[in-house]
Amino acid sequence: MPSGVHQLEVDLPIRNTWSFISNITNWATLVPGYVEHKILNERQSTWTFRGDAGVVHKTVCLRIDIQEWQEPARISFTLKGINENFSGDGYFHAEELTNSTVKMTGYLHITAKGLIGPMVNTMLRTMLPRTTRDFTEAVVRKMQRAEAVAR
Repeated sequence: MPSGVHQLEVDLPIRNTWSFISNITNWATLVPGYVEHKILNERQSTWTFRGDAGVVHKTVCLRIDIQEWQEPARISFTLKGINENFSGDGYFHAEELTNSTVKMTGYLHITAKGLIGPMVNTMLRTMLPRTTRDFTEAVVRKMQRAEAVAR
């Protein structure tokens, strides 16, 4: 089961992290290979990104469905390939450590299906931990920049 998880301590109050992650537009653009996203309604969006795996380059379209908004700490979602046969889920979770520090966790799991699913899953096992790390770190950097501008 290909997945990745990454945790960081962030010097922001939990209410500020929630303000950022509760708005999908704040972080959809940070997905590695981002091309575009469209908000369909409060709980659904589509994302398009370009994935590179060695010499293979693919444009992938996903439908993201928000499963839970747990203010102030967690947003979880499922994802389903629109143009590719895969599915998965993920979340962002903020754990308050102090009044001004949280531990931010990003998690992503994707499973490819179909004829080439086993081959794709082998690549995903290698790629997803790095992608999850890069994505989570990009979200945290953007949160911190937004906070600095707000001050």
